[in-house]
Amino acid sequence: MKKSIGARMAIAFAVLMVTALVIMGLANKLLLNRYYYSEKQEILVDSLTKLNADEEAVNTDEFNNFCSENSLVYAYTNSSLSEIITNSSDGEGMAGRLLGHLLSMDEKNTTVLEQTDSYQVTKIHDQFLGIDFLELWGTTDAGNYFIVRCPISSMDTAADISMRFFLYIGIIVTLISCIVIYFLSKRIVKPVRELAGISQRMAQLDFDARYTSGGEDEIGVLGKNFNEMSDKLEQAITELKNANTRLQKELDEKVQIEEMRTIFLSDVSHELKTPIALIQGYAEGLSDFGADDPESMEYYCEVIVDEANRMNQLVKKLLNLNQLEFGKDQLSPERFDLCELIHGKLSSTDILIQKNQAHVTFNTEGPIMVLADEFKIEEVVTNYLTNALNHLDGERQVEISCQIAGNQVITRVYNTGKPIPEDELEKVWVKFYKVDKARTRAYGGSGIGLSIVKAIMDAHKEECWVRNEENGVAFYFTLALSE
Repeated sequence: MKKSIGARMAIAFAVLMVTALVIMGLANKLLLNRYYYSEKQEILVDSLTKLNADEEAVNTDEFNNFCSENSLVYAYTNSSLSEIITNSSDGEGMAGRLLGHLLSMDEKNTTVLEQTDSYQVTKIHDQFLGIDFLELWGTTDAGNYFIVRCPISSMDTAADISMRFFLYIGIIVTLISCIVIYFLSKRIVKPVRELAGISQRMAQLDFDARYTSGGEDEIGVLGKNFNEMSDKLEQAITELKNANTRLQKELDEKVQIEEMRTIFLSDVSHELKTPIALIQGYAEGLSDFGADDPESMEYYCEVIVDEANRMNQLVKKLLNLNQLEFGKDQLSPERFDLCELIHGKLSSTDILIQKNQAHVTFNTEGPIMVLADEFKIEEVVTNYLTNALNHLDGERQVEISCQIAGNQVITRVYNTGKPIPEDELEKVWVKFYKVDKARTRAYGGSGIGLSIVKAIMDAHKEECWVRNEENGVAFYFTLALSE
C-alpha cells in the first residue's frame, strides 16, 4: 500500500478533506459569531440609513416589512419628544429604552461595538427577557431620535447546531469522496501500472510487451514512446546478436582453419614421408651400385619416377581440394546428359576395368539432363568408379544406376567387397582417411579422392553419402534435373 500511487492519492485526498473540514470547523466556531454580528450590525445601520433618506419612511409598509423580515424592533420620536412611533408590542419598553439613552442612563451588561457622531451600536443583555440584543440608537439627519434592536440570544445555539450539522455532512462527504477517489485513482493509475510492468519486462529483454491502454494524454504519449523504444531496442539487440553470431562464426572458422591447417600439415607430412624415403633410399642405392649393375639402375630409376609421380599427383589433388574447400575454384554450371557422361567414363577406363577383372553394369536409359559443372561431376564419377574398382572382392561386380526422384537424380555406384565398419562410414570423407591403409597403399591411393567428391557436392549444394549393402558398399550423390 505504501508503494501504490492509487492508495497514496486516496490517502492524500482524505487528509486534504479532513484538513479542510477542520479548518472550516474552526472558522465556523471562531468567526461565525463575528460574521453574524457584523451582518446584523449592518442591517441596523441600514435601517437608520433608510430613515435618513426619508423621515416619513417610518410610517410606510416598506420600512415596517424590512424590519419584520430582519426581526427588528424600533422606536422613533421627533426632537420635541411629542410623539413616539414603534412597531414593538411592548411600546412602553422601547420608549423607555429610547428615553434612557437620551438621558444618558447607561445600563449594565452593555458592550459598545461601534460608535459614530450620529449613532452607537451596542450589545446588551436584557435582564427581564434574559436574552441578548444588538441595539442601535442615534439621531437622524433631521435631528429626530431613533432606536432599533434585534435579538441575538439564539446565535450560539444556532452556531453549535450548524457546527454539528456541518461535521456530519462533512464526514459523509469525505467518506463518499474517498471511495470515489479510490476507484478514480485506480483507473488513473492502471496505465501507469501497465507501463511499470512493460518496463520490468523490457528490463528482462522481453520486447514483445506493448502498451495497449491508449489515450491521448501524457500517459498515452508515454505508452506510445515505450512501444517505439521497445521496437528500436529489439532491433538494436537483434542486430547486436547477429553481429555477435557473425563474429563467433568467424572466430570458429578461424579456429577450424587453424585446426585444418595443423591436420593438413601433419597428414601431408605423413603421406610424403614414405615416397620421399623411397626416393632417397633408391637414389642412394643408385649412387652406390647403379653403375656396376645396369638392371638395378633401371629398376631404381623406375621406382624413383613412380614415387615422384605419386607425390606429384598427391600435390595436385591437395591443391584441387584446397581450392574447392575455400571457394576459389568457381563452378561453371551447364546442361548436360549425365548418362552420356557415365558411358564416356566407362569407355575411357575400360583398360582399368579389365585389369581389375571387374564386371561393370550400367543399365539406366538416357538421356537424363542435369544442371551442374560437367568437369567436376566427371571427377566425382571418376573417383567413385576408381574407388569401387580398387575395393572389389567376391563376385567383383560394379553396378551403376541413375534414379529420378522428384526434381533430382540420384546416382548410385555399388561394388561387391568388404563392408566399411559402421562407426567409420562418415570418416571416409575426411582427408587422408583410409579404411584399409595397406590396400590403399598397394594401389597408390592417397585418401583424398572422396574428400574431393564431398567438396564438389558441397559446392553444388547437393548431397553425397555411403552405406553398406548386401555383399558390398554403395556410394551415392544427387544432382538437380534440368528442365
